[in-house]
Amino acid sequence: MELTKIDKDLLKSIADLHDIPEGAYNIRKDGKLVSRNTSANIDIVTKTDKPGIDIFIKDGTKNESLHIPVIVAQAGLHDLVYNDFHIGKDCDVTIVAGCGIACGSEKDSGHDGVHSFFVKENSRVTYVEKHYATGDGTGKRVLNPITNVELSKNSYMKMETVQMGGVTYSVRETNAILEDAAVLEISEKIMTNADDYAETKFNVDLNGKDSSTHVVSRAVAKENSKQVYISTINGNNKCYGHTECDAIIMDNANIVAKPEITAKVADASLIHEAAIGKIAGDQLIKLQTLGLTKKQAEEEIIKGFLK
Repeated sequence: MELTKIDKDLLKSIADLHDIPEGAYNIRKDGKLVSRNTSANIDIVTKTDKPGIDIFIKDGTKNESLHIPVIVAQAGLHDLVYNDFHIGKDCDVTIVAGCGIACGSEKDSGHDGVHSFFVKENSRVTYVEKHYATGDGTGKRVLNPITNVELSKNSYMKMETVQMGGVTYSVRETNAILEDAAVLEISEKIMTNADDYAETKFNVDLNGKDSSTHVVSRAVAKENSKQVYISTINGNNKCYGHTECDAIIMDNANIVAKPEITAKVADASLIHEAAIGKIAGDQLIKLQTLGLTKKQAEEEIIKGFLK
């Protein structure tokens, strides 16, 4: 199966790929494998019981990357995959995922990716997931990712999730369990417009002693779109947790933020923050005095907010 210009543009948007990458990768389009490559330390195996892949990263693998982008260009297709990542001890790897949808008809198109990470002791993982959709069709462009994370002792995972345009409906769910001294950092950036709906659910269980998490969401809602942010941190041991949601609301948009923290032991230290507001008038005026139109000034402020 060859990649079209639209496919390549989507790959650039969701995975920063200008061509087939080096190293390990798995590229999927319209529910089928397009291309795959493994390395000496990263193996990719097709599941036999359900759609998806198993990724095995050997102990001690460092400074290697894995790309697993998905493209949906077939009208009416709703793709579903289950991808399991088995990351060995003492690793340091970067995993780049993401889904791009090109919908040009009245039929809905979408992708549900269920990603489960099993990270062993002393490993570091950077996980980047970008979602983007395009097309002039009236059909919905739907993305519902589920990410499950299990972090072993002294392991670290950084998640960067981005949804910047064109996705008309999404429910993003992340569940994590942390053992002793494990660290999970999550950074979310999301922008909606028109009648888009986007919902985020974070649930982190700090089970291990000295485990910690830092969850930050930056969101912009325009026009008639709606966003819901739900974040739950459970402190079940001596731990530290922080969840923060900052959002800019514009036009007739609607934003709901529900940060929740639960401490089940006296040594759990948990903090939650949420702030929703419009762009400050003095910021707009300052940029307009420099020659920008109101719309250009708004775009610059939003760009800086989401950077």
